[in-house]
Amino acid sequence: MDPTQIADLLHPYVVGFNLPPHIYHQLNGYLDLLLRWNAKTNLTAIRNPEQIVTRHFGESLFAGKLLFAAEVLCADTMLADVGSGAGFPGLPIKLAFPRLSATLIESQNKKATFLKEVVRELRLEDVDVFMGRAEQWGKTADAVTLRAVERFATVLPIAQRLLAPGGRLCLLVGASQQNQLAALPDCEWQVTQEMPGERETLVAISKPRD
Repeated sequence: MDPTQIADLLHPYVVGFNLPPHIYHQLNGYLDLLLRWNAKTNLTAIRNPEQIVTRHFGESLFAGKLLFAAEVLCADTMLADVGSGAGFPGLPIKLAFPRLSATLIESQNKKATFLKEVVRELRLEDVDVFMGRAEQWGKTADAVTLRAVERFATVLPIAQRLLAPGGRLCLLVGASQQNQLAALPDCEWQVTQEMPGERETLVAISKPRD
């Protein structure tokens, strides 16, 4: 796959979104790394390159568009991606918004090692990989992202504690999980059901707390 093919596949997810011109070359390098590593270790159950582009890159960029596209980002705006896995949605969002500082929080050694390799190969700046649990991080962020959230009652309060004042949670969840968002107290949600593609994936963003 080449950058032009990636751009074509991602078009429905990034309509109206002015992405950095070099992002498709970066995503192509990211995809190559993921495919090579995934042949040896299970980073993602998705093996098809086109599905990786749409379901991983596309859904991540769609969430990033909803989270940050309407804002003028400061250089010190911090994003924390909890349970980053192979880097989704945090790394594509960082590529789309280079001014962000990002921390990818991942407790599994093999996945954290992969994330460090992506950061090194793509020569990314202001990206840190924290190998540990979210509650061990000890810092706060302006935005916290989570994907494929399970155990809402346990995970979401931990993520909420990572937020700086006025910070927002951004969740990529299945449509069937929407009614579980109320498990996080003192948090109002803006939910979109406009995710392109056939998957029933929602993006839920918490409104800033007073």
